[in-house]
Amino acid sequence: MDFSASAAQSEGLPVQQHQALLAIKGQRGEAMTIGMLAERLIIAPHTATELVGRLSDAGLVERHADPTDRRRQTLLLTDKADELLTRLSAVHLSEIRVMAPKLIELLLELQKTAPKAE
Repeated sequence: MDFSASAAQSEGLPVQQHQALLAIKGQRGEAMTIGMLAERLIIAPHTATELVGRLSDAGLVERHADPTDRRRQTLLLTDKADELLTRLSAVHLSEIRVMAPKLIELLLELQKTAPKAE
């Protein structure tokens, strides 16, 4: 999805940082840690640490010591990151609306040509 990368870059956000913000935003029910982020992005833990450092320096992520394990840090998005993701989501939604008719057309064509299940 080139439009996603282009939208992020137009906001001054490298693609990997955008992916990290989305992963943190998408975490539900439990706090995101650097180790979890590394797993989600399929990167080495030290790379995730550097990535979080850049996001923190940009004012997009806050690191907090885990009260149950002081060695771990939990990651929270800042209001600035939430606003940025809201803008990028609007761009994505607009692009999906433009693409939807063609996608539906292609799916219907596939449905016509697909072998029937028995």
